[in-house]
Amino acid sequence: MHSGISKARQLTVFLFFLLILVFLLARLFYLQAIRHKFYSQIASEQHTVSIDLPPKRGTIFDRNMHVLAVNLNCDSVFANPRQIKNKIRTAKIVAPALGLDEKFVLDRISRDKSFIWIKRKITPQEAERVKTLKADGIELIKESKRFYPNKSLASHLIGIVDIDNVGLEGMELYYDKYLKGQGGWLTSAQDARQKMLEYYQDEFVPAKDGFNMVLTIDEVIQNIAERELFKMYNKYNAKAASIVVMDPCSGDVLALANYPNFDLNDYGGRSTESMRNRALNDFYEPGSVFKIVTASAILEENAVKLDDKFDCENGAYKVGSRTLHDHRPHGIMTFKEVIEKSSNIGTVKVAAILGAERLYKYMKAFGFYERTGIRLPGEVVGMNRPISKWTSSSMLAIPMGQEVTATAMQLACAISVIADNGYLVRPRIVKEIMDENGEVIQDFPPKVRRKVISPMTAYRMRQLLMGVVESGTGKKARTAEFKVGGKTGTAQKVEGGLYSHSKFIASFIGFAPVDRPLISVVVSVDEPRPVYFGGDVAAPVFREVVSESLKYLHAKGMKS
Repeated sequence: MHSGISKARQLTVFLFFLLILVFLLARLFYLQAIRHKFYSQIASEQHTVSIDLPPKRGTIFDRNMHVLAVNLNCDSVFANPRQIKNKIRTAKIVAPALGLDEKFVLDRISRDKSFIWIKRKITPQEAERVKTLKADGIELIKESKRFYPNKSLASHLIGIVDIDNVGLEGMELYYDKYLKGQGGWLTSAQDARQKMLEYYQDEFVPAKDGFNMVLTIDEVIQNIAERELFKMYNKYNAKAASIVVMDPCSGDVLALANYPNFDLNDYGGRSTESMRNRALNDFYEPGSVFKIVTASAILEENAVKLDDKFDCENGAYKVGSRTLHDHRPHGIMTFKEVIEKSSNIGTVKVAAILGAERLYKYMKAFGFYERTGIRLPGEVVGMNRPISKWTSSSMLAIPMGQEVTATAMQLACAISVIADNGYLVRPRIVKEIMDENGEVIQDFPPKVRRKVISPMTAYRMRQLLMGVVESGTGKKARTAEFKVGGKTGTAQKVEGGLYSHSKFIASFIGFAPVDRPLISVVVSVDEPRPVYFGGDVAAPVFREVVSESLKYLHAKGMKS
């Protein structure tokens, strides 16, 4: 009997261990066969680290290879919250070292992650403070930060990038595909403390740095233009101002500036108003500077001669229900004097001989119904009506620059037609794209869009506009060293459908030297006070920019 009980117990024990063995074998099969991939992935994640390798953004140079934008190495702070034991204490010491809110830091390091940013692209002083903390789970890593050595210089052209070096504005945005490069990655083993073992790298794909870009901008001329524009902007309490300096033959933009502007390195200190590239984004009625189109059309069509005379009605000319005025009363004047003295009445009378159809043809030819084609974001074309929608009074307004709109860039191209013997060129802002070895990846050659007027008409217009400066409304544009030509403009702003009597846009457009123009310049000033005439406000800026820029160009060997 006892023998039977003993055998039963042995059998029970045997079956028990057999069941345990079967269970363990089944569990082992489940883990190794059925769940193999799942647990292999967990192990891989624990012992393998994958690191993104960001590319270095391409450098932006001026035409003489002076650096305008470059990427520099800097430190960023990240945390591994799983390694931080006392999170409250860590937040208290890290926050003041980085100038951050303690609650913000605590929130970041309280998350169940192995990597989280605390603050990116910090100053060297902040990096030193973090190093002295020696806080567990708080580390520094090298990143690449965009740096602009000239701060606000050419800010509206160059534009900005975000914290990840992605272009947001200006050329940084428009040419982002060239500048940004391609990221790489590194996969490697790490130890139990999650430190990378550099000798156990499984995969390495290096980043491809972005291409470099060479602009047409000349840093020296850009500095001259910004300095003189800013002096005037402050002196006359202007709302805004723009300047464009071009090579009229190639279309190269040598300088472009607007005020207000901003510091490219101050990512958070910009306002919406300061970021607008007004030379391309704003259009306005140009006023009397538009008379270069009317005069060019008249001379090209041989509608009148320079010495033909017109009665300027002593400053007041009633046509139907409308009365035209000149800023000063004039009597009988030749067509040459009408342009030199900027008589609205005389211009409208001459334009009547030309006719609406022919004036419209030249407005289109000079480019006022299309974008200039400059490769920058945000260019507008204005709101110019086709001739089918002109009213009975349009020929009393358009010839003198009302009921027509333009941007500063369009005006720069228009005055360059006269400076370049009658040809309309496309403005160029980028010369070429290069790799790190200096090999040209893509170039952007100058392009002539079309012939607008004959070389003879262009020559006669240059002489006529030189007269504006020598004896007309543009006397304050004269320089001691060079003969210059140009046209003044004082346009009333439109408010509520009516022309304002207190808000004006003062402008001057011109070129120099007259015999063989090397530069054309447009200066536009929005709401200067208390003086608002283009000949008083904008012409002196033109004079200083032209004088210093030509001296500089001559010193470099460019002769007129």
